[in-house]
Amino acid sequence: MVAELATRPQNIETLQNAGVMSLLRPLLLDVVPTIQQTAALALGRLANYNDDLAEAVVKGDILPQLVYSLAEQNRFYKKAAAFVLRAVGKHSPQLAQAIVDCGALDTLVICLEDFDPGVKEAAAWALGYIARHNAELSQAVVDAGAVPLLVLCIQEPEIALKRIAASALSDISKHSPELAQTVVDAGAIAHLAQMILNPDSKLKRQVLSALSQIAKHSVDLAEMVVEAEIFPVVLTCLKDKDEYVKKNASTLIREIAKHTPELSQLIVNAGGVAAVIDCIGSCKGNIRLPGIMMLGYVAAHSENLAMAVIISKGVPQLSICLSEEPEDHIKAAAAWAIGQIGRHTPEHARAVAVTNTLPVLLSLYMSTESSEDLQVKVSKKMFPSRTPGWFCGWLSVCLDSGDDSRVRGSSPASGSLLSGKPASPSACCSPCLCSITPLRKHVPFVKEFSELP
Repeated sequence: MVAELATRPQNIETLQNAGVMSLLRPLLLDVVPTIQQTAALALGRLANYNDDLAEAVVKGDILPQLVYSLAEQNRFYKKAAAFVLRAVGKHSPQLAQAIVDCGALDTLVICLEDFDPGVKEAAAWALGYIARHNAELSQAVVDAGAVPLLVLCIQEPEIALKRIAASALSDISKHSPELAQTVVDAGAIAHLAQMILNPDSKLKRQVLSALSQIAKHSVDLAEMVVEAEIFPVVLTCLKDKDEYVKKNASTLIREIAKHTPELSQLIVNAGGVAAVIDCIGSCKGNIRLPGIMMLGYVAAHSENLAMAVIISKGVPQLSICLSEEPEDHIKAAAAWAIGQIGRHTPEHARAVAVTNTLPVLLSLYMSTESSEDLQVKVSKKMFPSRTPGWFCGWLSVCLDSGDDSRVRGSSPASGSLLSGKPASPSACCSPCLCSITPLRKHVPFVKEFSELP
């Protein structure tokens, strides 16, 4: 009865006020196994609701009782007890540490060897929730011997078990290179790479996430992931129907590309830049963010790689992101990426200018609604030391003309500007800046650009 009531959020406060925790504890020792299991299930549902109830489980000395019974009871009780541990541990590092302190890790690791897939899944889930908080807790999970067994779990036929085991490996890997290396040493990469094309979208999410968390730490780890022959297979995930598969695939490619020009060149040769650009065009919001950053990382490495992004029509797509996205952090990432593309040579800067992106960037810089981070990305990244003189000339003319209509339609993309000559007022012809009044405030800003070498 209590377990069923605990499934409805509106009942939780009433149950808490009734002191149900103290009533459930003795039921964990009942002689009837079904009552024990139901009591554990009710505790898990209550603890899952909020951290106050989870803390009440800890303060009620219920955890040692659960851990003691976990090793000896049947599979139904084991699943319910592991659920309680997960529900408590997910809320905070302090509550997860309480689980570690009561000796639960060794028992959970033993459950990873259970014959029942449901018990393995419940144990892997609990271990992942403990490991995700910080490096110390993750190291405790590793020291308990969980990693080799989690790698065995991702080889099991049950899809649900594969998902949870991959998620737990991801949570362990994310904190430090040493923890990621532990996962690699257990042979996880090869098995994860084989599952990239699994038809189950939720599994692919976790697999791509785990590979990303491994690759992000160092060049050596990124190269190990690449050596598992994830290219060009991973590029197919950028066209997946599931938005989070797309996001995690973009994140994986970003984490590899950021390390060295050689890894970025490998991605370019595999068609990764064009695939990421297509992916950015097919999605919205935060799903786009890893792809945007990936283009910036690739372009930052060298002139040739930046030109590869330009040739693949990356700048127009980034410009669309600047115009379409309502969130400032996504606009800031797009501005940063465009800056990495245009900073190398005048030719790179010109390729940015012809897309009519510069007026959009300037309007974002001047907007009172733009965040400070967005303004910094625009001012410092978009206008590096190779800002061509024709842009400064165009901007100066727009500021000095005093004609709102000209400025409102100003653009550096006209023929006279691209030929390297200062723009004339009549050359201002495409929609962009808002009015001359806010522009006048930024004369020092423009003068600073015109003085750059």
